[in-house]
Amino acid sequence: MIKDQITNLKNEAIGQVLEANDLKTLEEIRSKFLGRSGKINELTKEIPKLKPEDRGSIGKLINETKQTIEEVLSQSQEKLGGKKEEWFDLTLPGKKPEIGHLHLVTQTINEITDIFAKIGFKRVRYPEVEWDWYAFGGLNFPENHPARDEWETYFIANLNSPKYGRGLLTPHTSSGQLREMEAQKPPLRMLNIAKCYRRQSDISHATMFYQFEGLVVDEGINITHLKGTLDYFFKQFFGPERKARIRPYHFQFTEPSFEVDVSCSGCLGTGKTASGEICRVCKEGWLEIGGAGMVHPNVLRNGGIDPEKYTGFAFGWGVERVLMMKYGIGDIRLLFEGDLRFLNQF
Repeated sequence: MIKDQITNLKNEAIGQVLEANDLKTLEEIRSKFLGRSGKINELTKEIPKLKPEDRGSIGKLINETKQTIEEVLSQSQEKLGGKKEEWFDLTLPGKKPEIGHLHLVTQTINEITDIFAKIGFKRVRYPEVEWDWYAFGGLNFPENHPARDEWETYFIANLNSPKYGRGLLTPHTSSGQLREMEAQKPPLRMLNIAKCYRRQSDISHATMFYQFEGLVVDEGINITHLKGTLDYFFKQFFGPERKARIRPYHFQFTEPSFEVDVSCSGCLGTGKTASGEICRVCKEGWLEIGGAGMVHPNVLRNGGIDPEKYTGFAFGWGVERVLMMKYGIGDIRLLFEGDLRFLNQF
């Protein structure tokens, strides 16, 4: 019975094609017999209802019929002056455009936030347009410190406060320390991630960049807590085999202060390759990543916290710096140029 239907359908289609006098009619015939809701598809839906031993032969016959109709349509289309091209079913749904992904900097900010959230750090945000007091004065910077020079910091014209000094674009997220201390009392576990602005521009520095600042203030906080936090972050962000190292340094708002290094991904801190040669990435086993230290007593006082009762530590590094070290990116400008050939890799 269904074989007769298929044969009749093929003859009907061929007859209509041969009688067609224009391309529009041919397209109507194509849709009628070969479209998504066409007669061929209607017959195909009947195959599951057949006996198992008949399904194969009927399916083959339907495909042969479909091919025959397509060939007759193509031949008639050529005769009527139409272009010979692969047939396209206009009733098919369109292809959805590709959806992009978050920028690499945003991905890294989210990753950093998640890592510190697991050990109780609260994400905060403070103003990008800041006062001198929060960026410098309250952080123990003297009036003549080079960072307060107009060649280092972007000061804003005609923006002044009798209490807090000149307005500026915040040069570091450390300005959030005082604001966090003013907002609540210890215990504090703050993670401040924000844009910062400095007069620096080369392959490793940008005039606008992102920085993340960690601050912990509580009773009994000491350097071992700082070192443990640094080790935890590096293992989570760079990998379980990586380690942190701290070296004595000087920052105005911490005492003691440290430069923080992370073990090299190439030699894992040995400074040498497997063959015994000097590591070309780090030369000595470690890579400098940023600064950290114990919060200076003067900063605690300026934030309204008693340094005789509470101590704390702080650290601050560039988001771009840590992601460049993680992925081996050698030029910070690649992160801001919007080149899809680069961004699609991440």
